[in-house]
Amino acid sequence: MGPRRSCDDRAVTSSQQTPDPHGHSHGHGTGDGAGHGHDHDPSQGSGPGSGHGQGHDSGPVSGHGAGHGHSHAHGPAAPVSRHLRRVIAAILIPFATAVVVGLVVLWPGGSPPHERTGVGFDRQTQQGRVVAVEQVNCQDVNAAQVPPTGDTSTPQGREAVAGQQGQCEKATIEVTSGPDKGRKFTEIVQPDAPRQLEEGTRVVVAYAPDAPHDLQYSVTDVNRKVPMAVLAGIFALAVVLVGRLRGLMALVALAVSFLVLTLFILPAILEGSNPLVVAVVGSSAIMLLALYLCHGLSARTSVAVLGTLISLLLIGLLGSFFIGWASLSGNTDDYTGLIHGLYPEIDMSGLLLAGVIIGSLGVLDDVTVTQTSAVWELHQADPRMGPRALYRAGIRIGRDHIASVVNTLVLAYAGAALPLLLLFTIAQSSMGTVANSELVAEEIVRTLVGSIGLVASVPVTTALAALVVSADRPAKEAGVRTPGRGGRRRRAK
Repeated sequence: MGPRRSCDDRAVTSSQQTPDPHGHSHGHGTGDGAGHGHDHDPSQGSGPGSGHGQGHDSGPVSGHGAGHGHSHAHGPAAPVSRHLRRVIAAILIPFATAVVVGLVVLWPGGSPPHERTGVGFDRQTQQGRVVAVEQVNCQDVNAAQVPPTGDTSTPQGREAVAGQQGQCEKATIEVTSGPDKGRKFTEIVQPDAPRQLEEGTRVVVAYAPDAPHDLQYSVTDVNRKVPMAVLAGIFALAVVLVGRLRGLMALVALAVSFLVLTLFILPAILEGSNPLVVAVVGSSAIMLLALYLCHGLSARTSVAVLGTLISLLLIGLLGSFFIGWASLSGNTDDYTGLIHGLYPEIDMSGLLLAGVIIGSLGVLDDVTVTQTSAVWELHQADPRMGPRALYRAGIRIGRDHIASVVNTLVLAYAGAALPLLLLFTIAQSSMGTVANSELVAEEIVRTLVGSIGLVASVPVTTALAALVVSADRPAKEAGVRTPGRGGRRRRAK
């Protein structure tokens, strides 16, 4: 409850007070100083409140007496009028309907079948466990072969010599899943191998049915499911403990996002649908579900949705233009090459643009929700602020947000491409040569297009929020006229 106002602390010159911009009050006073007041304050929290006190009235009509004050505090009026809610609904309902129609039309029947190539991720895999490890001489098991020319000046030659002179590990692995469960095979691990095996380690093994019997199984990776599951559990627990119900809904929204990604976006692209159209429909569905699940069905959330939608459209247009202008094929590494080989009908440049849109969505949600909430809180702190004043205050907050978000994006992409940048540094390539290579140019275009969309989302969302929250018809109906564009205070008549 806000601070009470007492009629006894003011100079009473007439029997009726001037209405206050934050509420309305009426009071009566008499010449002997006795008086009573009744105060309604709609700008404070909900629930009735009352107060009694003794006062000393030293106004022009002097006298001593008892003062009685009674206060009612009501919850804040709805920040948006019914008319504006209808306008927002008239924009978002057709958009949501179009998203649902797009989901229905593009919904895939499942990933199309193909013959496994046995390369990279396209291999049959099973689970395994290391049951024994023994030390052996690398030369005895021919773990490394010196080149026939005897040239040890190359990195491969030096590694071969070092491998022959060291101690290797001979690991016995047992297959623990699949039709060959219980079958055992051996794996030789060189001393300089980045992954060493220990007894009891759970591993992922690849199966090559066409290979000789003794070479059908090989270790491809360590099984990390348990530590990853524990880490995910700690993350979920931290989110729920700190965020409570809002944190729980955020986890639900995260699960929904993964479902849309794995059940719709990826299979639809593999089925041959246009990656850009699939990304737009899928991202829109994720945006609507995540924002409304986390922040509730309200005008504030709807403004954030509108700001996110406008920014996504801008990112899509810019990305399409610059990916085409820079002649980026989207086929730059082994994984994209494998995808193109398995599904040649997939538009790889469209897949690149789809990745830009989906990758920008998460940060966009953060920016638009934060800006909308900032404008709403500014309006609640000072309802006299007009749209211009709200926009100026909100954009000052947004500038700090822009600086941190852009820096975050650039560092995130630089961190992901750090091994590649190291290779360019070793080759002593110039910055222009590095930036011109397609592999790096893709990341530059991805970063800059996404950052432009993020920067644009701040003024767009702030302006939308300031316009919407300033149209406070319920406040006018309560006896307070919303300030004009200049933010000046007007008294109700």
